[in-house]
Amino acid sequence: MLKLRKFSGLGLLAVLALAGCRQDMHDQPRFKPLAKSDFYADLRSERPQAEGTVARGQYHEDTYFYSGKIGSDPGDYMPFPVTEDVLARGQQRFNIYCAPCHSRVGDGNGMIVQRGYRHPPSYHIDRLRKAPIGYFFDVMTNGFGAMPDYSAQVPPRDRWCIAAYIRALQLSQNATSADVPQGQKIPSDNLVFRGEPGSGATPPEMAPAEQASEKGEGTK
Repeated sequence: MLKLRKFSGLGLLAVLALAGCRQDMHDQPRFKPLAKSDFYADLRSERPQAEGTVARGQYHEDTYFYSGKIGSDPGDYMPFPVTEDVLARGQQRFNIYCAPCHSRVGDGNGMIVQRGYRHPPSYHIDRLRKAPIGYFFDVMTNGFGAMPDYSAQVPPRDRWCIAAYIRALQLSQNATSADVPQGQKIPSDNLVFRGEPGSGATPPEMAPAEQASEKGEGTK
């Protein structure tokens, strides 16, 4: 019984000692953000960052990669090689973030525009075909006119991928057969002409199988 009382007394002392050391997080010494403080001469509890400090992930040493500009002017080169993967990524991001307004072919007649939103210019006008590629990156980064910036939604590398894909769209809409490498040209008799409604274009004679398909008929 005496031993039990002895251990009980020691346990009580331990609990009291631990209770005296406890300090909840909500009760620790701290400054309230932007509150007045008599501790500093300027009376500001919020202290400025030490000179030269950079937040994690914000050390943007490559200025062109993050701005698309050389000085105050947009640059006209990609900051990394344009590969098939880069264009595929650009197409994917373009179709998600850009096509709703600019359409998938870049003519500015996207679905949102058809619902009444302000019509953006086509990428295929002379002014934008001659614009440096850094211009498109800058517009995506900072917005322009009715277009908001997409810097929060689209990371810098993806913005460059989109800019590269926009350039590819422009080239595709104004390309000629001379621009196609010799080994990749399709013989003209294998081409199928699809005139746009109202374009005035007359499609050439179709093969019998295509005629049957257009009429909804089966083939034997």
